[in-house]
Amino acid sequence: MTVSLADIQAAAERLTGQAVVTPLLESAALSDRLGGRIFVKPETLQLAGAFKFRGAYNRLSQFTDEERARGVVAFSSGNHAQGVALAADRLGMPALIVMPADAPSVKVEATRGFGAEIRFFDRFKEDREAIAAEIAAERGMIVVPSYDDPHIIAGQGTVGLEIVAQAEAAGAVLDKVLCPIGGGGLIAGTSTAVKALSPATQVWGAEPAGFDDTRRSLGSGQREVIDPDARSFCDALLAPTPGALTWPINSRTLTGVAAVTDDEVAAAMRWAFMHLKLVVEPGGCVALAAALSAKIDVKEQTAVIVLSGGNVDPAVFAGVLTGV
Repeated sequence: MTVSLADIQAAAERLTGQAVVTPLLESAALSDRLGGRIFVKPETLQLAGAFKFRGAYNRLSQFTDEERARGVVAFSSGNHAQGVALAADRLGMPALIVMPADAPSVKVEATRGFGAEIRFFDRFKEDREAIAAEIAAERGMIVVPSYDDPHIIAGQGTVGLEIVAQAEAAGAVLDKVLCPIGGGGLIAGTSTAVKALSPATQVWGAEPAGFDDTRRSLGSGQREVIDPDARSFCDALLAPTPGALTWPINSRTLTGVAAVTDDEVAAAMRWAFMHLKLVVEPGGCVALAAALSAKIDVKEQTAVIVLSGGNVDPAVFAGVLTGV
């Protein structure tokens, strides 16, 4: 099963009046620093603080009345949780989110604030998909995965639609789009839209070191799995392997993927705060980290860097800013 440009355009119609059309910001500071014409796409300004609302609303808005009455169950470290909770609240349906016990408190509180019930689990010992499936069987709820769903991917792809239209409005011919990768839904949808509308534009991904399963999969030609002992503070991007639906798309559309360290991500978060005046969570900042560390070269090029989310725990962010 794949996702087409028409699917993404249909998602954009459903999202009209619901999701924020986030701006494409040209940054003089970033352009000077990187030696190109550089824009950022701040999905930090999206509803619920991350791009995830796009896919969640696109999926849930297509539920039948009977399905809405049954409700939705999802599994997420936080951003998909908030996106699903908010979409469910807007559509008047119950939601239960399976979240890791170590999820940032800001994400847990926001998810509860949108009215969702939460079931915690140990991300290193328990299987979140199995837990969600068990709850769905018990309660009759419908499982909505965080990335491996064509409607989710299509909704996230509206980021790419907006990038192409906004770049054209700015008179920019894009050489590259840089985007974070967790399970691959955002970059799968975004790359599908970008490559359909601007075929010459390269799409590059960025992942945390140790969780660079897509980067390694591109090298081997098959889906690779992360080391279970790997750790990163990029909590939004800790998927164990590329998605069954996202991988075939990304293996075809991506030019390459860079892996960045936690230190490089922290430096990028500080840079974004100081120079862009934006609060970006660790996982949302990996593409910027890849550019600032020159792991993806944008010198003398026109590029867009997607900042995918801003839901960082206050204590973590304070530690990053102070270098603690």
